[in-house]
Amino acid sequence: MSQDVRQFLMGLQHRITDAIESLDTATFLSDHWTKDEGETLQGNGITKILEQGSVFERAGCGFSHVKGPSLPPSATQHRPELAGAPFEAMGVSLVFHPLNPYVPTVHMNVRMISAHPASGASVSWFGGGMDLTPYYGFEEDAQHFHQVCRDALSPFGDHYHARFKKWCDDYFYLKHRKEARGVGGIFFDDFNELAPELNQAMMQSVGDHFLKAYLPIVERRKHMPWGQRERDHQLYRRGRYVEFNLVFDRGTHFGLQSGGRSESILLSMPPLVTWSYQKTPQPGSAEARLYTDFLPPRDWV
Repeated sequence: MSQDVRQFLMGLQHRITDAIESLDTATFLSDHWTKDEGETLQGNGITKILEQGSVFERAGCGFSHVKGPSLPPSATQHRPELAGAPFEAMGVSLVFHPLNPYVPTVHMNVRMISAHPASGASVSWFGGGMDLTPYYGFEEDAQHFHQVCRDALSPFGDHYHARFKKWCDDYFYLKHRKEARGVGGIFFDDFNELAPELNQAMMQSVGDHFLKAYLPIVERRKHMPWGQRERDHQLYRRGRYVEFNLVFDRGTHFGLQSGGRSESILLSMPPLVTWSYQKTPQPGSAEARLYTDFLPPRDWV
């Protein structure tokens, strides 16, 4: 299973970055890295980063495959019996920050973690999902994104979409702001309740559906005219993204706690961001509609 998942993930990264390059004038820098034998965490990966493009201001897509002597706390909070067990983790994680404020930021991650306790059989579980973070809301974009998310899960059971959508709404929530990060999508973690081959297939289906979910939205919005007002709103809202990733995101915590490569872990950070004290949008404006009509969780399909 480990080798099959690795091959799928490396191929997925290649397909996604090729598709993004076809839309942009810039190309991805590929940074192949290795964790040395002398380090606690061992493994390798490929970090691909595109910056200062005509469509994407920063787009990062990383593959990693690491092994370590002890699972970090972020991976065992729901599995205390595995605390201290050696582990293997691999995944593809991406965040794309567009230049045009009318194109939404997007995140996608698919991964597998295996633990090998001294007593008992090894156990593997999967996680993944994708979520959309618009700066200006469009109902057709949110509906399309959620429909493709549902399509990705439907072969495995009709109940999974509603469950994983709520999981996403609950997870990508800034508790200190009492505010969702975006319009959601799907999210699942610590998943191994199906047969092993179906657990893997569900993770792969989520990855395979990412381009179908996101690229049509980019194509619709990338040529929309924008000015300083839209740019200011985008940079301010990017601050919410940074707050979530550093304070709440389990993937970020897992990478940093396990001794991962910080440059790759933090590729999700936007290149530019601003914070303003008690900034509130003008009532009735397009900026205000993001808060009233799009951030509160709702059924889009």
